[in-house]
Amino acid sequence: MGILNIFRGQFIDVIEWPEENPRILVHRFDRHNNEIKWGAKLIVRPGQKAVFVSQGNIADHFGPGTYPLESKNIPILTTLLSLPYNFNSPFKAEVYFIRTTEQLDRKWGTATPVMMRDADFGTVRLRARGNFSYKVGGSNDMLARFVGARSEFTCDDIESQMKSKVVSAFSDALGELKIPALDLAAQYNEIGDGVRTKMSGYFADLGFELTSFIVENISLPDEVNAAMDKRASVGALGGMGNYTQLQAADAMKAAAENPGGAGNMMGVLMGAQLGANVGQAVQQGFNAPPPPPPAAVTFYVAVNGQQAGPYDLNTLKTQALGGTFTRTTMVWKQGMAAWQEAATVPELASVFAAVPPPLP
Repeated sequence: MGILNIFRGQFIDVIEWPEENPRILVHRFDRHNNEIKWGAKLIVRPGQKAVFVSQGNIADHFGPGTYPLESKNIPILTTLLSLPYNFNSPFKAEVYFIRTTEQLDRKWGTATPVMMRDADFGTVRLRARGNFSYKVGGSNDMLARFVGARSEFTCDDIESQMKSKVVSAFSDALGELKIPALDLAAQYNEIGDGVRTKMSGYFADLGFELTSFIVENISLPDEVNAAMDKRASVGALGGMGNYTQLQAADAMKAAAENPGGAGNMMGVLMGAQLGANVGQAVQQGFNAPPPPPPAAVTFYVAVNGQQAGPYDLNTLKTQALGGTFTRTTMVWKQGMAAWQEAATVPELASVFAAVPPPLP
């Protein structure tokens, strides 16, 4: 039975990689010291590519499809092995299957805070997180630099190095863009585009292609968030004066609700401050100039069908003593709906009180 197995394994007719573990990027076809039969069938599934390596040299590439291993399909390998056309002898070559599908949602984050200089808050320590996507590029750099003679190469073997470089590029982009801390939340896309531009060349050198880079969140220290909340409160209340009054009112309320000694002392201090403020306001009231006197009341007078005036009460009193202004004289002032006899206007009662009655 063992001899039969030896003969069965003498040649390999089908070369394929059916394993679908998404963490494996490169898989070397396991020959178990067996040779590949000339004319064998190579099956490359969607999302894969196959690379033949002979004597340490990278030879032919195959995309998705089914291929008979003949001279016309593997011309470079045929040249390296010096095999004639249609030669049916088996040959030895290593076959690597490479996953070309996109590796999505790879998480990144700052293990330690990133320092940033801000015009409003000075030096600020930021933490950030997000995700990126990549896939194996079209070059052979990844296979030559990292895989070598390994039978498998996984995402975990390379992503730790990628994430370290991503955080470094994020710090550089943040410093170059000089976005104020107050505006960071509105600039996630711009920051992500800047990091992706910086990282594209680095990924290409590794043999990969960076397909997307996303900033999900940039968190500020608690003291900066508190300062931003205060600034928003000042703006909502209409200025620093109103904000200070609200703070004082809140402090007084808190002191009144605290029955302990510290609360009583705070209440006394707040009361003293309030009394001082009231006293200052009263003193300012005493020192304030008097208000302007009220405007004098004036009337227009109808004389021989013509409008005359306006006259104040003293002038009308003089005219009444002279007999030119009587109780039946028609008068009008600002605010009256129509002309009226002088005797019907209450404000003119004092004018006629000084006029003596007619002689009997």
